[in-house]
Formats: sequence, structure tokens, C-alpha cells
Amino acid sequence: MPIEKMKSSKHFSPISEANATISMLQNHSLAGAVQQEIERLINVGELGPGDKLTEAALAERLGVSRGPVREAFRVLEEAGLVQLEKNRGVFVRQVPLDEALEIFDLRAMIEAHVGATLAKKASEQQLQHLKKLVLQMEQAVKVVDETTYYRLNIEFHDFMVFCTGNKKLISMYRKLTQELSLFRRRNFSDHALLVTSVDEHRDILDAIESRNAVKASEALQGHVLKSRERTIQNYEKYACRTSS
Repeated sequence: MPIEKMKSSKHFSPISEANATISMLQNHSLAGAVQQEIERLINVGELGPGDKLTEAALAERLGVSRGPVREAFRVLEEAGLVQLEKNRGVFVRQVPLDEALEIFDLRAMIEAHVGATLAKKASEQQLQHLKKLVLQMEQAVKVVDETTYYRLNIEFHDFMVFCTGNKKLISMYRKLTQELSLFRRRNFSDHALLVTSVDEHRDILDAIESRNAVKASEALQGHVLKSRERTIQNYEKYACRTSS
């Protein structure tokens, strides 16, 4: 083979490899974006437990090919948000009540640790952000905006866990709370529940700002366990409505 051809052939391989790498990264990034959007639709209740998810419909809605949707389904199944049923398709997962209550118990332990940690090490900037979220939650309660309150509630708790700086804890917490999305939404189904919830969040913030680790730990643990009890009550109400 002439030297010129040998040189030119060597130029194509790196370019092809680079193109393949770029394509892979683009597909991975796109699948991640699709995954986040499906998660959002589940969290806000637009996609509910038992709803069937189809590649074609979601691909058209999100303006992507079926590949990223298929990859997003795989990741969401691993996260416990969707389930694949053989010969039937992909569905938003329905978490049984007993499993949800177990998750609440784990959350109570995690958030007790988070409260104690933040009381010791939260920066003033972090505390100001939490205070801002509580003020926004209070405003949402005033106008009875359940959707906004639910979003802010998730952000409040997620931000506290994020502030610990423990990556493993953050990952574990987010996986657990994603599975609780249906039950947590029901806990904000009327104005009285919103008022109770926002009062508890004020107490949590006060405890953290006091720099009292025991008080902050107890405030967060108590809040989660009260949410657990509200979940049982709301589940029973929901079961009565659907059976009548």
C-alpha cells in the first residue's frame, strides 16, 4: 500500500471513533433528559400509578426517537418508578401501602440524621435558601396551590439532604422518595393538611437554625412519621372512595 494511502487511512479511524463517541454521548444525554421529564410527569401526577407508557406516544410528545425513551424506561425500572410486564408493556409502578410505610420508616431515620447534620454544619447561605422555600410554601398555602406546595416540599427536603454532601445518602434518598410520589401527593389533598405541613416545616427550620442537633433531628423524624400516619389515613379514605 502506498504511503499516502496508509497515512490517509489512519486519519479516518480516529474521526469515526470520535463520531461514535459523540453520538453515544448525545444519546445518553437525551435519554437522561427524557428520564427526567417522565419522572416529572409522574411526580406532578400527570402520569399516575398503573398508567401504561408507550415508546411511540412519549417519543412523539417529547420530540425524540424511540431509542432514548427505551433507555429512559430501563433506568426508571431500575429506580422503581416503572415496571415492565411481559407481553403487556411498561406501566407506572403501583407501590403497595406496606412497602410505602417501610420507605417512610427509612426516611425517618435518614432525615433524623440530616437534621442533626445540618444543625451542626449548615451555612448561612443554605439556611437562607431553606427560609426562602418555607416562605414560598406559606404563600402557596395562602392561595391553596397544592401543586406548587408539593413541588416546594420536595425541593425543601431534597435540598436538606443535598446539604449533607453525602453522595451515597443523596442517591439513596432520591430513589426512596421517588417511589413515594403518589402517597406524598395525597398528603396535600386539602387545605387543612397544607396548613399542618407548613407549620411542621417552620418548626424544622427553627430547630436547624437553633443549632441544636437533637432538636433538629427530632423535628425531622417527627415530621416524617406524621406524614406516615397521614399516608395511612389518606389511603383508607382513597380506598373507601374507589370502592363506593
